[in-house]
Amino acid sequence: MKIPFLDQQSYKMSKETVERSDLIARRVPPGDQWILVDDTADTIHTSITDALEAWFRTTGEKAEFRLAPLDSKLYVIRTEEQEVKQLKPKKFNLYGE
Repeated sequence: MKIPFLDQQSYKMSKETVERSDLIARRVPPGDQWILVDDTADTIHTSITDALEAWFRTTGEKAEFRLAPLDSKLYVIRTEEQEVKQLKPKKFNLYGE
């Protein structure tokens, strides 16, 4: 967002945490069987715990997860911090600021 009539000193920088959910596994009926999305061999894991263990072994990443049971999908939640420009509050001499 660029506002042409304000100078750079009118902004303050703040950080915002952004979450992104990436699909890592899909449930395969019947029952609690899962296939990892990135698995080229399409190995069927007999439980969600086995699927999570296989994902941890392949990626080595520590993360949190989101389960969408109605869609039969398992997501990894990844976070990153982004800098956001915000306008500084305007000060007025009338109030002694």
